[in-house]
Order: sequence, then C-alpha cells, then structure tokens
Amino acid sequence: MDGVNTSQPSPAPEPIAFLKGHGTENDFVIVPDPDNAVDLPAAVVARLCDRRAGIGGDGLLHVVRSAAHPDGRAMADEAEWFMDYRNADGSVAEMCGNGVRVFARYLERAGLVEAGDLAVATRGGVKKAHLSKSASGGAGDVTVSMGRARLPEDGVTVTLGGRSWPARNVNMGNPHAVAFVEDLDHAGDLLSVPPFSPASVYPQGVNVEFVVDRGERHVAMRVHERGSGETRSCGTGACAVAVATARRDGLDPSATGVPVAYTVDLPGGRLVITEHPDGEVEMTGPAVIVAEGHIDPVFFARTETAIV
Repeated sequence: MDGVNTSQPSPAPEPIAFLKGHGTENDFVIVPDPDNAVDLPAAVVARLCDRRAGIGGDGLLHVVRSAAHPDGRAMADEAEWFMDYRNADGSVAEMCGNGVRVFARYLERAGLVEAGDLAVATRGGVKKAHLSKSASGGAGDVTVSMGRARLPEDGVTVTLGGRSWPARNVNMGNPHAVAFVEDLDHAGDLLSVPPFSPASVYPQGVNVEFVVDRGERHVAMRVHERGSGETRSCGTGACAVAVATARRDGLDPSATGVPVAYTVDLPGGRLVITEHPDGEVEMTGPAVIVAEGHIDPVFFARTETAIV
C-alpha cells in the first residue's frame, strides 16, 4: 500500500549475562562469552567495575573458549577455557590467582566442568586447578597450581610516610615487590601506587605487598594491585609473599626436597600457599559465586558514546 512503511523495526539488542563472585573478598564481574562475541573496551570494563556507576569489582573475568580468543588460541589444546582478565581500570593483566579460583568455580556452576582437575588458559600460561568437595558434599576450596616463582636479582626500595623498606622482586607471571614491615598500618591507605625506586625495575608497573609476621610460617599482608588500588586479597601476591618469606627464612624446597607451606592472612580471608621441590607453587582458598543477572545493553551504548 502506498504511503505505508512496511519495514520491520530492528530487533532490540540482547541483554548480556553476568555473574558476581569473589575469592577471599577479591571480587570480580564475570562475563560468560564462549565465542568471544562481546566487545569489552577498557572504558566499558572500567565502568562495569565501578562500585557506584556499574556492578563493582576489583576486576573482570571474561570467560571465553581458548580457541575463540587470539591470546588463548595457542593454548587451546591444553585448556578449553581462557581467562581474559582485566583490571578494574580496564587494562589487560597477565594473571590473577584469586580470579582463577573464581573462574573455575563459575565453570563448575555453569555445568561446563565437573569437580576435580581442570586446566585454565591465562596470559600467564596454563594453570592447573582442582575443585574439591566439602565434607558435606558441597563446594569446597579450590587449589590452583600457579607455576614457578621467578626471583630476579633486581629489587627496589619502597618509601612511604618517611619510612623506606627494601622489597624482594618476585614474578608469578606478573610482577611483585614484597616489603617486610613492622606494622601493616605503615602502608598507609594504598589508594595510589606506593613510590619505589629505581623505576626501571618495573617499567610496566608492579603489585606491591606489605608483610608482617603472625607466627611460625604464618604472615599477614596488604597489597596495592597494579591497575586496581588496594584490594581485599591478591592470589599471585600471596604466592609472591610466601616465596619471599621462605627465602628470608632460609627455606628453599628445591634445595631440601621438602615442600614449604605458609598461611597468608589477607584483609578478605586466608590462603594457604605451598611451594614444592620442583618449584611449583600451589594456592588453596575459597571461591564463591554470589549473584547473577543481566547487563542492560544500553549501558554499553552509553559508555561507548561517552568516550567518543
């Protein structure tokens, strides 16, 4: 009929599924996206992680099949799933230890894996995880093989509030500077990056851990995570702290043939870190999914418009 518009309206964009989870209160927005179809530019990630304007989180776990992501494709034969991890500011990160535990818990909850052993591809390499069952048959702790710590000889000096401490350089797939202090309050508010020198040791930034002793093979820590500020927990940081503390205490499993385990208390909970004679570092702790829902696609459109 003349004058009648017969075109069909464009279908409304589909809402995007998300979940919220945490590992010792290191919390994450989880975006399941097996085929890598969801565009997640840095500004959108930062807005999603914003605790007032978004969902809120210390980072974002983008759940993608390894074969579908350019950074995971080479690991697809070893691990079906790739953890495309982003910091709260939207920047890409190599690894997140608490994130791996929560990532594994999500895969189990979604019926994509069963309790037991699984492999997770990350930018820091393939990580082996074990999902245990509790005594009552429910979800138990998650253990992640975090790889071997590298201990570069170059260290830094961290200076805060007129105090300075030498910091041990530990790399767990991402960089750490571990400083032993008398009191965790000496770290200040950790909202900004703790000053360190020489800056050339960490040209791409660093996670800084402040550590105090609590007892035999038992320490407590606070951390400034690169790109996220102070967080309630940091899995790779806890591993770095355990290894640095063992060396400070004169313990090296590769020399003695005996595993060394440290209990590490963080503001958000407790992790147990074990270093084995072959150098493998294992982290054991809880992982919890707390909520799920859908993100309004208009949220993405508004964020993208705001950055144009």
